[in-house]
Amino acid sequence: MGPSNRQGWLYYLLFLMVFVLFPFSLFQYTKYILFLVNMTAIGVIGAQGLNILTGYTGLISLGQAGFMGVGAYTVAILGTKAGFPMWINLPAAGIITTLVGIIVGTPSLRLKGFYLAMSTLAAELLLEYVFKNWETMTHGVQGLFITPPHIFGVLINNDRVFYFLSVGLAALATIATRNLFRTRVGRAFIAIRDRDIAAELIGINVFKYKLVSFAISSFYAGVAGGLWCYYMTIINPEAFQLSISIDYVAMIIVGGMGTLFGSVYGAIFVVLLPEAIQRLMEILQPLLHMEYTFAAFKQIVFGIMIVIFLIFEPKGLSEIFSRLRNRISNRNRKEVNQNGSLSGSAKTNG
Repeated sequence: MGPSNRQGWLYYLLFLMVFVLFPFSLFQYTKYILFLVNMTAIGVIGAQGLNILTGYTGLISLGQAGFMGVGAYTVAILGTKAGFPMWINLPAAGIITTLVGIIVGTPSLRLKGFYLAMSTLAAELLLEYVFKNWETMTHGVQGLFITPPHIFGVLINNDRVFYFLSVGLAALATIATRNLFRTRVGRAFIAIRDRDIAAELIGINVFKYKLVSFAISSFYAGVAGGLWCYYMTIINPEAFQLSISIDYVAMIIVGGMGTLFGSVYGAIFVVLLPEAIQRLMEILQPLLHMEYTFAAFKQIVFGIMIVIFLIFEPKGLSEIFSRLRNRISNRNRKEVNQNGSLSGSAKTNG
């Protein structure tokens, strides 16, 4: 086993140790921190799906919240009306959302750019309408309640237990995304994003792979929505509005479109930013007599952050962290070389 392999295994073991010990750490606000971590993990799954579609395939979508809603309502309906367990409901949420994504994607993917964005926006608004008005299944604005699930006899009824499920699935989604782009399908996605006409000329069925990308993205969204349903134990149409889709677009823009860890960085940023905004408003409102509501102020800050990243760092936080790692690596390499040359000159002088 070479040094690089040993270093890789060391990182994996370190991650596993932190993963297991973190929820048992003695933080004063452990429960609240675990809530933020769980929400971030759900966001990572949904953002990975959107990143596959937008970042890697180049297809703009404003319907991620609607697809997450399909997954959430699938879990709620199967759990409450059919009494199915979690290990059936969660995959079913992904599969049914995939089918909905294919139905939406088939006509939409004939379009490009702005027109595709408007098409997915129409799908988002249509799904919102269904959630509100198909009362026999969704109970309309009253929403649906679902009891906490069991896994292997363990009741998933608190933040600490749910942490292992959500973070585990987020890690699995990230690994699956990384492996996807080592396959012919993933390389076809990237070729379509970079130059779809050239991709078609070399034999790639552009429409087929766009539809596959839409299906995979929808599967991720469905699982994220189903997981969200289990975590919140109550769902209603308000949870899957257009503003949530905008949040997911912000995640991949800020994190870095077309990068593996961009979805992770973006999800962390978008989940934690409202907390920072809330604390900032608590400080500024008494001093400046601000009249903005939290929702309005949040959208203002989100808009400013997206514009800043699009102008100054289009590749997002992932590129920033990559440059920092390279600088640290180069600095360490220079120090090693300098130490080696100094020791060599000392031996020569000796």
